Amino acid sequence: ITILRITIPAGTRLETHTHPVLNAGVLVSGQLTVVTTEGKTLRLKAGDPIVEVVNTIHYGVNEGDAPAEIVVFYAGAVGTPITVVKQE
Repeated sequence: ITILRITIPAGTRLETHTHPVLNAGVLVSGQLTVVTTEGKTLRLKAGDPIVEVVNTIHYGVNEGDAPAEIVVFYAGAVGTPITVVKQE
């Protein structure tokens, strides 16, 4: 299990990526939008839980005026990356 507290500054779009492992988290503060390459969109606000997509290309964007902070729990095997950035 890997637990990360991630802060995404206001107006920031994360790189397009995938997660090869199961993961879940909660948005502690701010707002965050998760968009898949299939066009699915999930809008999160502070307090919302998320079970992220596995092996699906997506990105997150903070369209708000304040930093978004999310705590995420990743369940994987030793040596398996938790995030793989899509090379463009």
